[in-house]
Formats: sequence, C-alpha cells, structure tokens
Amino acid sequence: MALRRVVTIEEDTLRKKSREVTVFDDKLWVLLDDMQQTMDKFGGVGLAAPQVGILRRVIVIENDDEMIEFINPLITSMKGKQREVEGCLSSPGEWWYVERPEQIRVRAWNRHGKEFNIDADGVFAITICHEIDHLNGILFTDIGDERVEDEEELEKAKRQRNRKRKKKRR
Repeated sequence: MALRRVVTIEEDTLRKKSREVTVFDDKLWVLLDDMQQTMDKFGGVGLAAPQVGILRRVIVIENDDEMIEFINPLITSMKGKQREVEGCLSSPGEWWYVERPEQIRVRAWNRHGKEFNIDADGVFAITICHEIDHLNGILFTDIGDERVEDEEELEKAKRQRNRKRKKKRR
C-alpha cells in the first residue's frame, strides 16, 4: 500500500467524468488499498478515485468503523431531503451547506466483481452522494447553497452532524 497525492479543487481532473471499471484485477485492488490508506491518513470518511488522479468509478467510504468499497456505484432510488454542512479532502478548509437525499439505495460491485445493493440514510447517504458526484465531475461547491465562513457556525454544524451519527449507531 502507498499514500496517494490528493488532487485539489483547482485541478481539472476533478471536473472530468470517470470511466467504468471493467477489469477486477490486482491493479484495482492496489488502488482500493491505496485509497483507504490515503483517506485514513488525511482524516476523511470517503474518497473517490478522481481525488487521487484516477478517472475510474471507484469510491471507498468508512461507515460505523467499516470500510466499504463501491465500484461502478449507481444510486437506484432516493427519498426525502436533508441539508447538512459538507467538506472535502480536495478542498481543505472549505465548508458548504448542501441538500442531499435523506435515504438512498445504491447498486455497486466489490473488489471481487460481485454485485451488491446497500441502503443508506443520514450522513452515510450524504457521503455516498458526495463521492459519486466526484465520479461525475461534480464538486460540493457546485451544488452547495451557502458557504460556511463563520467558525462558530461551522463547529455547531459539525456537532449536530456528529450527534446524528451517534444517534444512528444506537
């Protein structure tokens, strides 16, 4: 495993649409392992392949202390709405309110090429949507409706999000 460089928001790689993965081989496994290590190193909860300069439809997400790998993810259903503060490893220090679905269902494949479906809600749904947007060249700053610049407001929003995450785990 190796750390990868995180591409920043100024780089045009993040504006390009990623290609589907068609070969599930050792090269893909290395990418997945490297993405997990990179995400952990920089304190993220999700990372998309374009964020490490690879235009493939691959994301990794940590949810409830479990690492989940999504290859060629597709949102198949959405319900409700939620508006939360989001940040991004590719845009350090920048925070925006973004509206996302409250609940989603996603179809994807794992590193072995096996298809699976997963239901997500709350912060987990937000994270999946955020990372899938990266695969389509969309940044949270493109769809955010309000930039958070006040430090107190940001800390309050983070505390609320963390409370929701803890409540969900119970």
